Amino acid sequence: MQPVMILNGPNLNRLGTREPDIYGSDDHADLVGFCVAAGKELGFEVQVGQTNDESEMLAWLHDAADAGTPVILNPAAFTHYSYSLRDACAQLTGPLIEIHLSNPHSREEFRHRSVISAVASGTIAGFGMDSYRLALEALKRM
Repeated sequence: MQPVMILNGPNLNRLGTREPDIYGSDDHADLVGFCVAAGKELGFEVQVGQTNDESEMLAWLHDAADAGTPVILNPAAFTHYSYSLRDACAQLTGPLIEIHLSNPHSREEFRHRSVISAVASGTIAGFGMDSYRLALEALKRM
């Protein structure tokens, strides 16, 4: 099975309790189970990570770049300002799909700008956990 890294940024460990009207009632463990099962159906070996630490996220992206592993990234708040994350994403040698549970363009204006999108193969947003399945399906077709 082809490996895929699914990386989640800050506050996604708070799923299920953080603004459930926006992010839903499923917690991060539910998200991990969903991603692993969806990946398996498509022939992927999915590894899911979540961190609130930018340096840890950078290390994971460097590992993916070195291994040529495709990445599905929900950068969360890093989306809007982390140039170091953008630069690490630009080093990836496999596809990168940026995803978001909510639609950032339907929210506060500061969320409308992504520094990651310009180096991503594509972006999927606004479909809740299905954003992850859609990203896995897109990777399968790439």
